Amino acid sequence: MTQADLAQALSTTEKTISHWETGYSEPSISQLVTIADYFDVSLDELVGRDFN
Repeated sequence: MTQADLAQALSTTEKTISHWETGYSEPSISQLVTIADYFDVSLDELVGRDFN
């Protein structure tokens, strides 16, 4: 998946996706929910939270 593909799916810009990937900025909570829904994962899975 390209940054353009993800940006389109999330209704944001490629620049925003790039900033997230490089650590320049982080997605908001509402954006995290949208990302988790898009990839059909929980927020815990998305952020790498492990309960084991």
